[in-house]
Amino acid sequence: MKTLFDQNPREAAEGKPLADRLRPQSLEEVIGQGHVLSEGHMLRAILEGAAPVSMVLWGPPGCGKTTLARIIAEKSGYEFEQVSAVASGVAELKAIFERARTRRQDGVRTLVFVDEIHRFNRSQQDAFLPVVEDGTIILIGATTENPSFEMNSALLSRMQVVVLQRLDGEAMQQLLMRAEDHTKKTLPLTPEAREILIGMADGDGRALLNFCEILFGYKGKVLDPSALTQYLQKRAPLYDKRQEAHYNLISALHKSLRGSDAQAALYWLCRMLVGGEDPLYIARRMVRFAVEDIGLADPQALVQANAAKEAYDFLGSPEGELALVQCVLYLATAPKSNAAYLAYGAAQRSAREFGSLMPPMHILNAPTKLMQELGYSKGYEYDHKAEDAFSGQNYFPDGMQREDYYQPVERGFERDIIKRLEYWEKLREKKR
Repeated sequence: MKTLFDQNPREAAEGKPLADRLRPQSLEEVIGQGHVLSEGHMLRAILEGAAPVSMVLWGPPGCGKTTLARIIAEKSGYEFEQVSAVASGVAELKAIFERARTRRQDGVRTLVFVDEIHRFNRSQQDAFLPVVEDGTIILIGATTENPSFEMNSALLSRMQVVVLQRLDGEAMQQLLMRAEDHTKKTLPLTPEAREILIGMADGDGRALLNFCEILFGYKGKVLDPSALTQYLQKRAPLYDKRQEAHYNLISALHKSLRGSDAQAALYWLCRMLVGGEDPLYIARRMVRFAVEDIGLADPQALVQANAAKEAYDFLGSPEGELALVQCVLYLATAPKSNAAYLAYGAAQRSAREFGSLMPPMHILNAPTKLMQELGYSKGYEYDHKAEDAFSGQNYFPDGMQREDYYQPVERGFERDIIKRLEYWEKLREKKR
């Protein structure tokens, strides 16, 4: 008769959730991370016998971070200690470190796996420094957030960062087949519904297997896409407006607008809205885009962006979202120019470089007799009385050369501005 220790790990795990029962037990069973498991990669070498190093596994939920840590510990012969950053404190960490020191004296090394390591505060992260530094433990942290933002630089500098990817469609199909093989059941889905199920899991292998576990208990007719979405509660897209996905998606929207790709811009707008982003945040970013990337190539862009913000304020959700859609389409299809943005930066540099230079005396007002006697306003030419309403006087400080900060582009309304500037420069040359 088999004991628990004689059983195959999957047989012993019966009764656990399907995702746990199908957790890979070897390198060959890991899917979707070929970019870090191929020949020549550090992780592959460790799994094939090289000494493990402390590392951060950075990737989205359900991509296999915990699984890889367990396999590394098993292949290396290390004792595996798992910690949740949500539920653990410094006292528990110290107890783990003490056990690791005792094992080390007996010739056994310890691998500590910290799930959601980004949730540890600074003092908790600092507690790892001495034991990682002296080799008491090998630390593997798992995080869904950019470690360069969320982890102490001192700790991060002692760890290698391994970037894992969300599971693609092919990897998710493999998971579905594994689930069917393991349970000896077929998912009650049409081929189209099978694809929809993969999309609902949003690259999260654990979520996909949880969906499968629900569907294996379904007793009705085969589900088509419509019936499937009614039967399952659709999982929200991966998005946290307080964390990195927030910045990634607004960056994608901004750069799609700058690239004049209306279709991609619409997609990223909807990704943010579906993910729960504040529409007024998006509106503010579109106002910024109008002045930074369009500027005077289309002066109406700023009007449209502000109008979209006002329309959303007035209508609210869901009607107000259409104003944002209209604005995105307008901004994406408008002529682009960052000439005003560049001019601002150049003028700022001059303002810092030349300091507190006084304006030339002829453009200063002289409201008192003393100021008149000192030469304030002397020689000022009123442009409306000049020929062509253009005096051509100098308006830069004395002792500073004239600068051309603003360089409009040959696009949109700025074409007309170029003609005006060239005309005024010719008049200025005549008057010199």
